Amino acid sequence: MARPETGPLGVTPPLGQSQFPPGAEAGQEPLGPARHFRCRRCLLKGCEQRFRPTHPQSRYCSDACRRHARRWRRCRASRSWRASELGKDRRREQCRRYRRRIPLVVLPESYFATGSVKPEVPAVATSSEAPQTREGQRPASKSDDFSVRPCERPGCYVWFAVASAWSPQRFCSSGCRRALRNVLDREARYRRRRREGYRPPRRRSQPAPPRPP
Repeated sequence: MARPETGPLGVTPPLGQSQFPPGAEAGQEPLGPARHFRCRRCLLKGCEQRFRPTHPQSRYCSDACRRHARRWRRCRASRSWRASELGKDRRREQCRRYRRRIPLVVLPESYFATGSVKPEVPAVATSSEAPQTREGQRPASKSDDFSVRPCERPGCYVWFAVASAWSPQRFCSSGCRRALRNVLDREARYRRRRREGYRPPRRRSQPAPPRPP
């Protein structure tokens, strides 16, 4: 009967596993903090690159993608704040303070007495005409019947039309819906395994280099 091979320390490696993983020297463990997690795709729309995460709940492949996702969340939060009643009140107060800071230029009556310059009378807009844009006013991003809403995938700025305000549609396409659903399902499985007592193996801390004398 053939005798099983032994490692450099006299320990027989288990069946079905490689004695020396690729990229590691004899008697050493493979380096790298993310050797226990599988590769996944970046959640940010427009990137979608495959990367090996350093944490089981990592969603983005780099710091640049995380900054873009943070900017997207702030944009969504600012839109929700401006649409609320308290946000509208704060905006009106800001406009009143702005008008107080801007001094009004009062021209003397002799300036118009010469007849060369006539004061312009603002025309009254009729109901059929479109309202004029005012200084500091943001363009309307959605219609009055609330039939347009933004996509909820991080990094997606697409607005899509829905049948009514009670429509359950939250994404502009099936790709955005599938990408976010995969991430939420993976995080839910991880939280369930944590509640059941599973703990991922920790990385062994490397010893600090010796200090120079």
